[in-house]
Amino acid sequence: MRWFGFGFNAFGQICVQEKLDKDVRSDSEVKVSNPTELRSHVDRSCCCLKTSHVRASWSRRASLHLDDGCVCLAGFGVSSSSEDWSVSPAESRGCKDASISESHLSLAFTDRIETWDLQKKEATPSWSMEIKAQSESSAVNFPLVPGGYVTSKPPFYCSLSPQLKAKSLALGGEHAVLLTATGAVYTWGLGSHGQLGHGGLVSEEEPRAVEALWGMPMSSVASGGWHSVCISDGGDLYVWGWNESGQLGLPSRGLRKASQEKCSQQAEGLNQDASTSPDKDLQEGEKSEEVFISIQAFPALLDVTPSCEIRAASCGSRHTAAVTTTGDLYTWGWGEYGQLGHETLQSSDEPQRVEFFRLEQMHVVDVACGTWNTFAAVVKEEVARS
Repeated sequence: MRWFGFGFNAFGQICVQEKLDKDVRSDSEVKVSNPTELRSHVDRSCCCLKTSHVRASWSRRASLHLDDGCVCLAGFGVSSSSEDWSVSPAESRGCKDASISESHLSLAFTDRIETWDLQKKEATPSWSMEIKAQSESSAVNFPLVPGGYVTSKPPFYCSLSPQLKAKSLALGGEHAVLLTATGAVYTWGLGSHGQLGHGGLVSEEEPRAVEALWGMPMSSVASGGWHSVCISDGGDLYVWGWNESGQLGLPSRGLRKASQEKCSQQAEGLNQDASTSPDKDLQEGEKSEEVFISIQAFPALLDVTPSCEIRAASCGSRHTAAVTTTGDLYTWGWGEYGQLGHETLQSSDEPQRVEFFRLEQMHVVDVACGTWNTFAAVVKEEVARS
């Protein structure tokens, strides 16, 4: 399985330009708009072709190799020598999962959780917790741990009621989305942008069921900076929260207005006749103003593509990515750093297929979004068919 990345690359979290002057970065090196294969630039024995999972924050990427149970870092604070890492691959060996933030790297082992401070070079974790050894069949998805979950900032561990029977958990900017074993969705935390899906903008201190999804079992959940998504057992995608950059795939006033202004400028430059004048474009925009959605406080069904179902989804700060059962990757939302993978820096409030992978005859099997970038796992099409 191979991993590709695109989007924000100011710290080399996608690809490193070895001859690049650290103080002078070109726009093309900071913004990677074309999917680029991840390569290990620190430890040549740690090949990114063996990467099983990618976890990313704003300035860093963690590549998890499940075959030998180690984590490799890329991005801010990672030098060309593994000896200078705050956490070396050897110290992570044996881990089963990981999460990374701007300040900490958390590692999940079968018998313990370790959190390392990435801003300090210490020989031991800044926080650790022993847990009862989990069998492969009973293991839950990190950051869930027995009895609760782990966050990226103190106090690190938060408890959860065992009655929830948590299956997986997604942590957003300041909110959480939990999936239970029965397929129910619970949310809590900041609700100012409708990201909790309860129909209002009120925050919740304790997990509360998303009633609009009650009776429809979900298979996975994901959360962004101020929005949330989930996938039903039938492969449908539901979205809610902030839509300022089109990250919900619903009509965005800001994006449509910018598009109209661009069309108006082009029309003026080409001296268009009255039938296609800027005034007419603006009038049409005003007529459709009522369909613009800035906040979607209830879950809404998003028809990404009518031909197939959704198998995986991930959220960045203000963009979203989804993988279909046919192996295509669709992205939408904020695209200023190329995180949509369409070889442009344009944002979009409509799901668009990343054509690069189809042209290269690659089958996308997983996706993981960083704050301002996107990482996709692929296999060759003939392997996917077999």
